Amino acid sequence: MARFDVYRIEGLPHYVVDLQAELLRDLSTRVVVPLVKMGEMEREVAMRLRPCLRVDGADWILNTPELAVVPCTRLSERVANLEDQRDVIVDAIDFLMQGY
Repeated sequence: MARFDVYRIEGLPHYVVDLQAELLRDLSTRVVVPLVKMGEMEREVAMRLRPCLRVDGADWILNTPELAVVPCTRLSERVANLEDQRDVIVDAIDFLMQGY
């Protein structure tokens, strides 16, 4: 498991992005944020909080306010890595945590 990997979680209609630092890979849980398909939710005025990301040729919204912790065993199929969109993701997390 690597930071910014995108996974399916069985039983959920969307993906999640792994945000946890590699240094903490031995923990039994991972910090994740869900990705919701563009058009399935309204984007708020604060687009920094819910940026649009490209995954597997489709647009997804990083639903940052729904940051969560899941057991590693729930993360099944790895479908992508968003390291190339790192700055946008980190900016959304900073905005959630710091307000700027």
